[in-house]
Formats: sequence, structure tokens, C-alpha cells
Amino acid sequence: MKIGILEGLLFVMGEDGLTLDDIQKMLELTKEEAEDLINKYKEVLTNEDRGLKLVFLGNKYKLTTKEEHKEYYEVLVDKVVSSTLSQSALETLAIIAYNEPITVGQIDEIRGVSSREMVRKLLFKGLIDLAGKSNLPGKPMLYKTTDKFLDYFNLSSIEELPKIEEDVELTEEEKDLFISKYKEKDKDDNNEEN
Repeated sequence: MKIGILEGLLFVMGEDGLTLDDIQKMLELTKEEAEDLINKYKEVLTNEDRGLKLVFLGNKYKLTTKEEHKEYYEVLVDKVVSSTLSQSALETLAIIAYNEPITVGQIDEIRGVSSREMVRKLLFKGLIDLAGKSNLPGKPMLYKTTDKFLDYFNLSSIEELPKIEEDVELTEEEKDLFISKYKEKDKDDNNEEN
């Protein structure tokens, strides 16, 4: 039963993985019990009928696909990328492209919603890739666009992306309109107080 829970936890955590300490705490196990559970789960995954393997990378346990099935995954990735991208995927890609390298937390902050699953899908499609680790607390992973992204959007480089005007200047008319509405609101509030 605990093997199933471990598998579920590893699946949910995806590329972030779990440390031995995480596994101990979540499943309320001693270090030896956690190591034994990990070894049993690795043994289960060695069966040729299984498509996943458990790896230990960056001090964390993570689920990955088996190398011997790579040719099938490549066909799937090509098929998935050739289909249209959702609005959410396009939004996430734009945030990454204009701010790379960027962490999932920073993407979430800009989008206002969790982007973890979308980042995972974009990684799987090959449109983004890891760009190292951030110096932020916890050393979160950084993401960047790939050559496949450039091909998909028919760009020769990231510099070809349309420019975004960050500081939009208001015209005098727009400033006057804003000030007059503000003054009217302020005047109405003062009248209500009297």
C-alpha cells in the first residue's frame, strides 16, 4: 500500500521530485524504512511491463520514462506539438519567452494561477527546457524556450518576438480625464460628509 502512495506522491511532484527526508515525513517512516520502500518500488519498476523508472537526481527521487521506449515518446511529442496550443499554454509560453530564464513561482505570480502542470506539459512538448537553478531560496529550477519553440512560431531568434511597451504614456487628454474624474469623486465624497 505504501508503494502506491509513494508512486502517487512522486507522480504529483513530477520534476520537482522528493528527498528521502520528504518521503520519511510524508509516510511517517524511519530512514531505513523509507530506503527499503524506495528499493522495493525500484524493483517493481524494473518489470519490463512498466514504462517508468525511479531515478535519484539532485538529491531527489523522481519518476522518468525508460530509455528503451524513447522512440514512442518522440512520436507522441511530435504529434502533440503539431496540434494547436491552448490559451493557457500560449500565455505561459509568452511569459517564459519574455522573461527567460524564469521560475515556476515567477510565472505563477505573473499569471495569477498555478502554472506547474502547464510547465510540465510544455517541457514534455519540448517547447521549453531547464535553464539551471535560481539563486532564490530553495534554488527553484529556471526555464527557457527551446529551438523547437522558435521553429513552432517561425522565429529565427527570441529577439524577433514583438516588443511589449511597458511604460505607456498617457496623452494630455487622458490625464485631464483621469484628474477630472478623481476631483469629481473627491468632491462628491466631501459633500456626503457635510
